Amino acid sequence: MSGADELHNRVIANLLDQVDALQARNATLLGALAEPVQTPAENAHVVPNEAPFALLQCKTAFDALSTEEKLYTFHLSEACWAGAKICLLQCSYEAPLIFMLLQRLFAAQSPAQLGAAAAATAGVSAEEFRAFLVYAAAFYSNMGNYRSFGDDKILPALSARRFKAVVDASGAAAAPCNELWRLLDNGNLIYATGPNRAELGFAPEACTAYYSANCTRADAEAVQEWLNDAGLEGYNNRLFKTDAAGGDGSSDGGVAYTLRLASAETGVQTAAFPLGETGATLEIAKGDYAPFMAKAAAALEAAAVHAANDEQRAMLAKYASSFRTGSMDEHKDASRHWIRDKGPVVESYIGFIESYRDPFGVRGEWEGFCAVVNKEMSAKFGALVDGAEEMLKLMPWGPTFEKDKFLRPDFTSLEVVAFGSSGVPAGINIPNYDDIRQDEGFKNVSLGNVLQAAYSGKKGAAMSFLRAADSALFSELVGPAFEVQVGLHELLGHGSGKLFRKNEAGGEPNFDAAATLDPETGKPVTKWYLPGQTWDSQFPEFGSSYEECRAECVGIYLSPNKRVLEIFGHTGQEAADITYINWLNMARAGLLGLEYFRPAQMTWGQAHMRARFAILRVMLEAGGGLLSLTKEAGGEMFVDLDRSKIESVGVPAVGAFLTKLQVYKSTADYGRAKALYERYTSVPAELLALRAVVLAKKKPRQMLVQCHVAPPAAPGAAPVLVEFEASAEGMVASMRARFPEAHDAELMALWQADRQAMQPL
Repeated sequence: MSGADELHNRVIANLLDQVDALQARNATLLGALAEPVQTPAENAHVVPNEAPFALLQCKTAFDALSTEEKLYTFHLSEACWAGAKICLLQCSYEAPLIFMLLQRLFAAQSPAQLGAAAAATAGVSAEEFRAFLVYAAAFYSNMGNYRSFGDDKILPALSARRFKAVVDASGAAAAPCNELWRLLDNGNLIYATGPNRAELGFAPEACTAYYSANCTRADAEAVQEWLNDAGLEGYNNRLFKTDAAGGDGSSDGGVAYTLRLASAETGVQTAAFPLGETGATLEIAKGDYAPFMAKAAAALEAAAVHAANDEQRAMLAKYASSFRTGSMDEHKDASRHWIRDKGPVVESYIGFIESYRDPFGVRGEWEGFCAVVNKEMSAKFGALVDGAEEMLKLMPWGPTFEKDKFLRPDFTSLEVVAFGSSGVPAGINIPNYDDIRQDEGFKNVSLGNVLQAAYSGKKGAAMSFLRAADSALFSELVGPAFEVQVGLHELLGHGSGKLFRKNEAGGEPNFDAAATLDPETGKPVTKWYLPGQTWDSQFPEFGSSYEECRAECVGIYLSPNKRVLEIFGHTGQEAADITYINWLNMARAGLLGLEYFRPAQMTWGQAHMRARFAILRVMLEAGGGLLSLTKEAGGEMFVDLDRSKIESVGVPAVGAFLTKLQVYKSTADYGRAKALYERYTSVPAELLALRAVVLAKKKPRQMLVQCHVAPPAAPGAAPVLVEFEASAEGMVASMRARFPEAHDAELMALWQADRQAMQPL
């Protein structure tokens, strides 16, 4: 560095110091000097300071447990959160670094102490520090720096330089934090929203950590073809690509793929072998996320000591074996024991479950939950199960496309105690393994305290895009209406429909091929699932959203049914209002779904909202005055649904669409399914024009602060449930309780191992 350069740098540094001093003395004067920062109104990625929080309450349910049940819950919760850091490594290159930076900062000082230090040393204003703290809470809530609902990047509402001022105020932690800041490209990776950093997806348009940075959709397709042929599930692996020559590939231009299995055990499972006739090679290696998989397995083995029955013990042993070895067959066996464990007091499921965030729709995100059964609400769901066989006869596709035998599932309402993942859903239907769901069974769960947290604050609130009378009724009844929708969606949506298949090569199909007619052509069906093929393997990319659309359609199709409404305690005018609000909620959600459409890429960033948009289009196409989107002279827009047309116009239209969804799924007809779904989820110009209105009225999503199950204070004592404030500070405190270490050597080692492969291009 020349002397002139050194002098220049000193001058710049002095000027910045003067700006900081001015800020400390006069916040108004700073307005002309501070580095600009976009507000939430200017940039949808920015998390606003007024983002709402809610505590996921479960104390009453937890306190009612016996000591043995509390110990069982404690160890299961430990397993769930032990694996939750995997979500960071599945999210983005920088997510583990940001997590470690935040953990370092809050290990050194509480939020209040850090805010005071930042104000004293660098003049960080209360509003700026609030922006930093809310960003930290949003990161923790999503277990990464991309929203779990939407897959778009989260940005702080303060500038990078002011963010760094907070880091510098951390006292003794400043040195290790500065090293993490350097690895974050001096903060650039926190803020970058270029063409390949704004959303999750395949390179070069977006980014993902399910694949090395150089993997494309074509790479995923090539390897998936091999997985299909081998009859292997893709839930618990990631795909890495390197040059076959080990360098720039100049020898033959080929590539080498490695499927990295999540397991505590490490080492290459299969040597590299040719991948078809492409010239590429493939190997399978164990040991992805090894330390976290080992901790989760150990916690499950500890939970088994307190299990209530042999099914639970067998289930936990199989889970642990799967996590240690990487065997999906062991996880499937664990799921078999799980569905046979009927009516437990403490419920749980754990592993690589949902594939929404994989841009190819195959690889599962880590998810582990532990919850206590709400017996009163579960009784309602039990009554729904009792009537399920009769209700399945109401499905528009008829008995030919329905399972030969109804497999009565467990359907319970749960109070979540721990949910270790990037987000917490309202309901779940699992396992996702088609062979088990079709032939052995499944379970449905409705997460009651999640629903309560989501809708408790809506009563009396004005709802966007609804007229005053609709808004009042909506805010009053959307909670119970959604409860009905979740029940139908999970039990009769995901739990319905037959997959036509051959069980083994040359074997007989599980249906009468000659007598089973395609409703569209009137001719015998010509397609079905071949041996080794599954719904997930045959319908990648859009399959998750398509299935959510099918389940949502079932929910609104059956919601006018008086028997269903009576089960949930709704009769007379209230029952009619519940049906109306359920349909209105779906139509409004379809409109709000435009927020998650990406016009530049013509893609969707959220599976459920894409599904709801498709249903909105079905309602609009139904005609007959059922639904309209009305834009009035003052610029206000309203969703207008004629409740008198729901059963006469809406139900037949949704039924016709739903039949197509089911027939294409049953017959493994990827071509017709894709054409149908892309048609209904394309955004015509007149609807795309409404996206700006939707974005202008966008409200921040609520963040759920979860309780923490603390270990027993002494041998023989019961674990204790710790509650936190429903705030950004409470979110930080909850994560510190869960992950008390300041330096996360295991996470850093895993990040270093991924570093070169995941480095942004």
